[in-house]
Amino acid sequence: MNDRTCGRRCSAIGNASDAGDFKVEHEIYREDAVLDYPQSGERIRGRHNIQESRFRPAKQESVLRSGEMIGSGDLWVTEFVLSYDGKTIPTP
Repeated sequence: MNDRTCGRRCSAIGNASDAGDFKVEHEIYREDAVLDYPQSGERIRGRHNIQESRFRPAKQESVLRSGEMIGSGDLWVTEFVLSYDGKTIPTP
């Protein structure tokens, strides 16, 4: 897959995330995907574990919005902004 195709897929996944469409959002993750939350230091490894983390009952209302995206080849990084109960969580 070339960089243009990867970029389009990442954008589509970001749009799905913004819309709360978890099924489409998780189509991009490989089995060995890693999801980092720098604010809390949490790291989730593996597609199945990422999916499970998203389906846990929330203690607070959360909103996830996609931000910047950069990548090439096999490595792509997408910034997401997370808000809980209407308050954006700052990233260091």
